[in-house]
Amino acid sequence: MSIQEICNGEREFQLRIGIHLGEVIFENGDVFGDGVNVASRIQALASPGTTWVSEIVFRNIENKRGISTDFIKETTLKNVQYPVKIYQLRSEKEIQNRIFSTQTIIEKSIAVLPFVNMSGDPDNEYFCDGLSEELLNVLAKVDGLKVASRTSSFLFRGKGTDITEIGNKLKVATVLEGSVRKSGNRLRITAQLINATDGYHLWSERYDRNLEDIFDIQDEISLAILNALKVKLLGDEKAEVLKRYTGNTEAYQFYLQGRYHYNKWAGPEGYKQAIDYYKNAIAIEPNYALAYTGLAACYLNLWFFSSLAPEESLPQMKEATHRSLELDEKIAESHLSLARMKFWYEWDFAGAEAEFNKAIELNPNLAEAHEQFGIMLGILERSQESFAQSEKACELDPFSLMITWGAAWASWLTNNHERMNKFAKKLIELDYSFFGGHLILGTERWSTGNFDEAEKELEISDVQNPGPFALSWVGIFYAYIGEMEKANRVLHDMEELQKHQPVGNYYLAMVFAAVGKNDRAVELLERACDEHEGALVFFKHHLKRLTRDFKKDPRVPGILKRIGLSTDGLY
Repeated sequence: MSIQEICNGEREFQLRIGIHLGEVIFENGDVFGDGVNVASRIQALASPGTTWVSEIVFRNIENKRGISTDFIKETTLKNVQYPVKIYQLRSEKEIQNRIFSTQTIIEKSIAVLPFVNMSGDPDNEYFCDGLSEELLNVLAKVDGLKVASRTSSFLFRGKGTDITEIGNKLKVATVLEGSVRKSGNRLRITAQLINATDGYHLWSERYDRNLEDIFDIQDEISLAILNALKVKLLGDEKAEVLKRYTGNTEAYQFYLQGRYHYNKWAGPEGYKQAIDYYKNAIAIEPNYALAYTGLAACYLNLWFFSSLAPEESLPQMKEATHRSLELDEKIAESHLSLARMKFWYEWDFAGAEAEFNKAIELNPNLAEAHEQFGIMLGILERSQESFAQSEKACELDPFSLMITWGAAWASWLTNNHERMNKFAKKLIELDYSFFGGHLILGTERWSTGNFDEAEKELEISDVQNPGPFALSWVGIFYAYIGEMEKANRVLHDMEELQKHQPVGNYYLAMVFAAVGKNDRAVELLERACDEHEGALVFFKHHLKRLTRDFKKDPRVPGILKRIGLSTDGLY
């Protein structure tokens, strides 16, 4: 593939390659056999500059990192008894170029790369990441400046990627990089702002200071960057952008450790570790608004992913959010937490919309706010607005699985098959082992009547994430295509799973509805309403697309009313 990329780069010599795995016979200096015959037939079909492979090769490489594939077609080859499925190989470099080739670069735009830890102590990694993220968050507040989100910028950690290539992939004009050496109370911080087009250093500086000077250093770097980008801050805006939430370095370091563990997305244990650090920060600095914001996000995620019961997470989330807003009503992330709670738990869609808009007003670069807002607008069947928010989220954070996953669901909600297919393939290209890409692709194939491909992709998603969410989609699908024995087997598996871990009432209910066991489905749906399960916001769309007859049940309108959804367009 490397040789082919070099040839393709020259454009005068375009290789096309066909690969098959099969019997090979060497005789009299020549090569024969099934492997050669099939490979040569595939090579003849391939487009110039591409590598096409047979299904047996695809099955052997589908889980390899750095390689992705596109299904091309199933065809009959000369002297081959059975039809052969053909796939095109794509390298990691080609994948990334495809994903970002359609976006344009805005002049006033920047990516902040993770500062390199030069201390020789891995325990200082949190401090380097925290400094980078703090600078990113300060810049994100500046009106008219596009800032690439953390997930996408931090993806380049330790890869040695050329700055110009980073700029092209993130569609930014400038890149900030730096390093940190921390020894006891002493700091050495270097930072340089680089023009991504030509690699020219627009600004660079080295700071040899004490730890207590860290807040001054952050301000100096931020102002130097804005000056280099010719961005002017006046009066109140400058004060807001450079606002300090604590002057205590011990509390600050606990806060950075909380952010470090939160950003790992390591499941409930990671969130619980982050909570401990945030609480330590608050114990030292009781009015630390950002630490309360971090607490709120952790508790909300623990509820959302069913890692903590609502009564053990939502009161704590509400208390932390309200305390943060009492201390400072201009923290975008606090309004985002409130918006998510109003949307997913309270079903107060108007209240959620107000909070989403407030979060975006305070920080237009907050990708998660755009992504979550896009999903809610899709739920409310406001398709064009949903599309705009989802596209903005992906523009700000193009490498994020979660942002792309959210955009894919917004596409499903608005019945946009082309965008579903686009985002599904992007998810698979970013990380083949992530179940979400296969689930979205399977759902798209299901929606367009390609049930064989749908079954294959949904089964892959279930293998990769054997939990109630993926299982419910598989069960509903089997019922939809009339495979009731398989659907009931899924129901049995879900009920067995419930003995060992939480299984949402809603996920079970929809499979019962799909197999025609309406009374049991309604019982579970009422219980899900009582417990305010977040997945219920999808109920109307599931009725329209996934179940054939359940929407006719006379009890359905009452359930929709409890969620705050109408029956308009359902029948």
